[in-house]
Amino acid sequence: MPQPESIVALGAGRMGRGIALAFAYAGHPVTLLDFKARPPEDFVRLAAEAIADVKASLLGLAELGAIGAADVDRVLARIRVAGEVDASAVLRDATLVFEGVPETIAAKRDAFTRVCEHVSPEAILASTTSTILVTELAAMVTHPGRLLNAHWLNPAYVIPLVEISTHPGTAPEVVSRLKSLLEAIGKVPVVCGPAPGYIVPRLQALIMNEAARMVEEGVASAEEIDKATRYGLGLRFASIGVLEFIDYGGNDILYHASRYLAGTVSAERYALPDIVDRFMREGRNGLREGAGFFEYGGCDLPAYRKDVLARTLAMLDHFGLARPPR
Repeated sequence: MPQPESIVALGAGRMGRGIALAFAYAGHPVTLLDFKARPPEDFVRLAAEAIADVKASLLGLAELGAIGAADVDRVLARIRVAGEVDASAVLRDATLVFEGVPETIAAKRDAFTRVCEHVSPEAILASTTSTILVTELAAMVTHPGRLLNAHWLNPAYVIPLVEISTHPGTAPEVVSRLKSLLEAIGKVPVVCGPAPGYIVPRLQALIMNEAARMVEEGVASAEEIDKATRYGLGLRFASIGVLEFIDYGGNDILYHASRYLAGTVSAERYALPDIVDRFMREGRNGLREGAGFFEYGGCDLPAYRKDVLARTLAMLDHFGLARPPR
């Protein structure tokens, strides 16, 4: 049998605590490592604060019926907080380190330099940075093939998605090993290249900015816009992927809608990507033509449409909006 992972969340802030809870919840012992030099009394205070914060999160889950009251202390017992004085021993045994120190190049360089003095060459190093590209971090570590970014969405112990961003030298077996571990604790890893904003932040920044503009322009109130996103946009894209949705409705619909919005709202914000224009010219407009962003040759279309409907009905049921006919 494979040896169990020795997991370290480096940095005792919000992200480190969330990651520690995610692994502890799934049955793994995990060390929350405070890497900052501080007086003993300050460390004791920080450790108590971190454990209290994690416990509050667990109690919140219990109050909502997501876990039993007896589970709170059982899960919490799997998390230990260690300080700088114990860093060498903790890192020496680590097989997976999630780095979550402050979002500056100086802080990252200092952390990785010190980590690499102690960890084994086989240990995976995963930065949780939301802003610094993995290609910028690769030069900071020894054996850079074991480095990647693992971007969790807050709260890390609830949201299943983890975006894994790799650099050209990241070893495929490192990606595979991290994906397997994340899937084993109930997460949904996706892999992307070293691009600013990963996938979700890049998409959601556009949506959030456009929503703010609509309030600014008096298009609708904040309440109405949020209702529209929860019960229309959010419900829809919780049951069907964005690119899958383009194929399902037709790339040509996006093509014509974008051209109209570019002419009436903003030519810059609604400029057509080359790929949408090319698909339009090639007749690669999605499901009804057998190809789009995905291939549908040999697809059982009635079964597929039924599956999409089932996913959407499940979301309606979740929102309490499913109604029997009168």
